[in-house]
Amino acid sequence: MPEGSRRPPSYFMYFPEDYRWSAAVINVLGAGSYGAADIGEVDRIGRMLRGKEGDDAAWFDAWSEVAARVRALAQKADSTGHGVTAAAAYLRACVYYQMAERFRTPKDAPALEAFRASLECFRRFAALNTAQRIEPVEVPFEGRSLPGYFVHAQNAKAKRAPAVVFFDGLDVTKELQFTRGVADLVRRGMSVLVMDGPGTGEAIRLRAQFLRHDYEAAGSACFDWLAARAEVDPKRIGIMAISLGGYYAPRCAAMDARFAACVAWGAIWDYHATWKKRIDTGFKTSLSVPGHHIMWILGVDSLDAALKRLEPFRLDGVVQKMRCPFLIVHGAEDEQVPLAHAQALHDASGSRDKTLRVFTAEEGGAQHCQRDYLTLVVATIGDWLEDKLVRA
Repeated sequence: MPEGSRRPPSYFMYFPEDYRWSAAVINVLGAGSYGAADIGEVDRIGRMLRGKEGDDAAWFDAWSEVAARVRALAQKADSTGHGVTAAAAYLRACVYYQMAERFRTPKDAPALEAFRASLECFRRFAALNTAQRIEPVEVPFEGRSLPGYFVHAQNAKAKRAPAVVFFDGLDVTKELQFTRGVADLVRRGMSVLVMDGPGTGEAIRLRAQFLRHDYEAAGSACFDWLAARAEVDPKRIGIMAISLGGYYAPRCAAMDARFAACVAWGAIWDYHATWKKRIDTGFKTSLSVPGHHIMWILGVDSLDAALKRLEPFRLDGVVQKMRCPFLIVHGAEDEQVPLAHAQALHDASGSRDKTLRVFTAEEGGAQHCQRDYLTLVVATIGDWLEDKLVRA
């Protein structure tokens, strides 16, 4: 890149000329504090991919190769009774398998094989892990169910502790979400129900549960499931979601007044307008996934049909109904969703107790969903939820 051709990025980019690949790498490395990655393993992958930027087949092969290597380490430790070593390696292998299949859409047989391997790794991690109690669950939903993990509260002050529903976004999964600070949240005395909602993770890949605008259907189902648990206080159930989840969580909290708090980890205001701009530019913009990903999760076969399906994905006229405390966290230099959208969401919310927390490049966390400073945003969200739910 010629000197002076553009302003240097304010955050680490492993592949300076490839936003999508760099975003994925920093997402993994940033979650290393929560067991998602080892820098040596990720660097091995990065070295395999040097000079192959944009070649998603090479990306799949490199991440799959290292995932299998780390899974073998986990299995060897597992077979000899070394559960601590095995659990940690299983979690990293899960993340690497999911990074491998991330850009392979539509999902063919090798992609689904990698994804199933990731689920097997996470389930074994959950069984062996002693730091948190992780319970795989199925939440009843419209005659079927949605998959999730119920991570039990630690240090709870009462028999019935608060809980948080944690949905993912456009291209995240419940397994990746677990490595975005769930361990810190449960230590604060709240349980976390980590979910794959319609259009994400296992729900779309293995169950064909497509993305839908009325996400409150899934949110309310999760609330009902939590409220029926003997260890959960139904009056202290919050909801949070990341990235496109900045649409899911506010909509759920606005449409179901039972939620006691809401966090939009990255704001969404008008998702139809966001994708129309992306499509109009021929996807020559900062995207975390290939452009055709949106067609796959919506269950349509054209971009025109996708835009039509996205028309009701707007929060104006909805978020005004929200009454619970509301936190929006957003990066000042978010290249996917402009800061103005976060401000619009904040201004329109009907909550009296509402906060827009903007992370700057100087402090870190200025990028999309604070992938460049994950521990800072996790602490910010955790403190806020502790104030609104645990100490309420």
